[in-house]
Amino acid sequence: MNASAQRRVAILISGGGSNMLALLRSMTGDHPARPCLVLSNDPQAAGLARARALGVPVAAVDHRPFGRDRAAFEAAVLPHLQAARADIIALAGFMRVLTADFVGRYTGRMLNIHPSLLPKYPGLNTHARAIAAGDAEAGCTVHEVTAELDAGPILGQARVPVLPGDSAQTLAARVLEQEHRLYPAVLRRFAAGDRTPVFL
Repeated sequence: MNASAQRRVAILISGGGSNMLALLRSMTGDHPARPCLVLSNDPQAAGLARARALGVPVAAVDHRPFGRDRAAFEAAVLPHLQAARADIIALAGFMRVLTADFVGRYTGRMLNIHPSLLPKYPGLNTHARAIAAGDAEAGCTVHEVTAELDAGPILGQARVPVLPGDSAQTLAARVLEQEHRLYPAVLRRFAAGDRTPVFL
């Protein structure tokens, strides 16, 4: 695939960016996409330095001065995405809930990874909830982002067993390993225009 045909991917993070790194490292060779920006809502996010070290442009828009005004925060984020000419937005541990207006701008072009087997356990504390429910399996889901939280079309899932004696932390660590496999696999397919779900 020639460079002009490659999709441009902006990755949004809030912390260390381990899923971001998995995505960045996957976008080489014959991959149909390339990273164009890593943006964080926390100027101190460790993932920004990691992305910069890999030669990827970075930006930060601190959400705190905007208080509860999500639209104003997003209005400050949008010019960075537009300047980077992002075709696809990949949320990777981005801990801000986006407004319907913002999501609408990128309908069909925004992905998120969530640490549960959706539709089970949208929102937070997914691993503790799976253990408390006595689930035999847990896992992660990549989905398209829609205005409803964690409810968009499922593009891939990976499963792990819930083991006797698991804590939320041990289960989270096992799920995270699968996140690093699943998200790059889904992004590669999605960037090529294929929305067939990936199941690992």
